[in-house]
Amino acid sequence: MRGRLAAVLICALIMASAASYVVYSLAGSQNSRRRSPTSRILVAVRGLETGALIQEADLRIADWPGTPPKGSIAVKSEAMNRGVISPIYEGEPIAENRLARAGSGAGLAATIPPGMRACAVRVNDVVGVAGFVTPGMRVDVLITGAPPGEATSVGPAVRTLLQNIEVLSAGVNIEKDREGKPQQVQVVNLLVTPRQAETLSLAGNETHIQLVLRNPADVELTAPPGSSMADLFGTRRVSPATPSNAVPLAKHDPVVQPPRPPAPKLATIEVLNGQKRTEVRFPAEEESQ
Repeated sequence: MRGRLAAVLICALIMASAASYVVYSLAGSQNSRRRSPTSRILVAVRGLETGALIQEADLRIADWPGTPPKGSIAVKSEAMNRGVISPIYEGEPIAENRLARAGSGAGLAATIPPGMRACAVRVNDVVGVAGFVTPGMRVDVLITGAPPGEATSVGPAVRTLLQNIEVLSAGVNIEKDREGKPQQVQVVNLLVTPRQAETLSLAGNETHIQLVLRNPADVELTAPPGSSMADLFGTRRVSPATPSNAVPLAKHDPVVQPPRPPAPKLATIEVLNGQKRTEVRFPAEEESQ
């Protein structure tokens, strides 16, 4: 009796194992059919900051499931010795739009787009918005000085020179400090056009420059009128308006001066007092006609 029960249990175990094997085999084959193909692309071994020069040790080949990202690079030779123009994180694919052109080298020059210029602006801790100006931010450039030709009573004036300017770097080192905080620096490089570079160079020599942070999503350009010291204290004098009943002269009408009245005729009487001689003059009476 016990032998038969043991045989039945053994047969049942064998059949269950066989059925499980068949089920798992079918499920695995279906999953392998549904699994998308993989691609082999280049990824970063470590984080690469802007301005870094890619070396072979910074790259590795990895399997990427599905369609590879647009512009991704699969050959190491196409990415080596090229500068990074946008930060690349560890394990992120190496893409063409994150690298400078071949032969451009590394550093700040490789991050400048064609047709643009990097203009250095001297700042201090306060002018540089207390050191919180970091690469990628957007700023407005304000200038303060004495406008040429203005009366001295107006005082210094301030106006917005440039708006929505991208910050390329802050100081010699374009990276952040070890704690990931922005560094307080004395020079900020701004990405400008050649014409804006000339304007900034002149303003840096003749006026005081202030950088004002703005929201990168705010791209609207405004037209602030500017302010002067006289505006702050309300001492600017406004020239009186022309009376409404005054009739201005036309530009082609000559201004005629009224004739001067004739000088009055004077009569002279000579008075002799010993050796002293004096003359007395008085208006002469006109003879009646």
